[in-house]
Amino acid sequence: MLPAVILASLLVALATALPLSRNPHWLIRGLDFPRFQLAVLAALVLLAQWLLLDYSHAWAWGLSAAVLVCLCWQLSWILPYTRLWRKEVRAASSADADRCLSILTANVLTPNRQAHKLVALVEQHQPDILVTLESDQWWEDQLACLELTMPHTIKCPLDNLYGMHVYSRLPLDETYIDFLVEDDVPSMHTRVRLRSGDWVRAHFLHPAPPSPTENPESAERDAELVVVARSIADSDQPLIVTGDLNDVAWSRTTRLFRKISGLLDPRVGRGMFNTFHARYPLLRWPLDHLFHSQHFTVANIRRMPAIGSDHFPLYSRLVFSPLKGRAQNGLESDATDQALADALKDGQAVSRADVPTPGE
Repeated sequence: MLPAVILASLLVALATALPLSRNPHWLIRGLDFPRFQLAVLAALVLLAQWLLLDYSHAWAWGLSAAVLVCLCWQLSWILPYTRLWRKEVRAASSADADRCLSILTANVLTPNRQAHKLVALVEQHQPDILVTLESDQWWEDQLACLELTMPHTIKCPLDNLYGMHVYSRLPLDETYIDFLVEDDVPSMHTRVRLRSGDWVRAHFLHPAPPSPTENPESAERDAELVVVARSIADSDQPLIVTGDLNDVAWSRTTRLFRKISGLLDPRVGRGMFNTFHARYPLLRWPLDHLFHSQHFTVANIRRMPAIGSDHFPLYSRLVFSPLKGRAQNGLESDATDQALADALKDGQAVSRADVPTPGE
């Protein structure tokens, strides 16, 4: 047992230390994802150490101290996504329907053939906007029934796991489908008119992940997030960014996106809302996101029931409250963050000028 405890201790330390590097390789960046699982593992290893190690030896104290540091480090990343943290976005004090914007974001998984489950969710919860990811022509055909009540659409069916569709009850304007970093990975950009008459700029994203079957490095994903963040940073428009970012809420890249863009995360202080993996309860993390400008407060955010995909849908209901939202503050960038953002975008030869900016 003792060798196993020592080996587990070293593995916890290695898994914690590797993401400190800015190496973009998928194996290293992938260790950003299971921070909660690594925190649980570190706690179990500490318990095993307390039961099995001989603390008359200095090395035993050193080994326990190293694992304790790892546990604290992992917790520092995930605690903001628990109810122990102060909420970043204020709760809506009213739910005036004319000022509400509800969005259902769903990575449907292209080979999934249970479209009726998503249609049923839409009919039950009546979101203003449905965003589907990984939707191909088959999915477009199955969701055509939604256009009776959600007639405003953006469609980009693809067979490469990066198709996207938007269905909206609210009018859309200045709609763009763009391929910012990779020729086969689209993003969508538009303006949404609320029932109150106010316009909201929206960006729908699904960058490719770093993985052995996709991109061996995170450079493409990181560059897309950075240039969209840069395009948003100086805008005073009400703004929404949602989609499957193929990155966890607490990663360095997603935090950089929030710092550069100035957008808020309604999950901070409310929960993780783990949307992936739907089939493996012990291996779940938040891959599907919604960020917004300080113009909004949050009425509701929750993970929806499974639809046969490897992702759960995410439902968010925001209220346009620009006066109340003025007191809300997110993360702030510094010179180091800006330099890192420059390096990420320059590596992919893409700039903020490539990002459509509806309404500006």
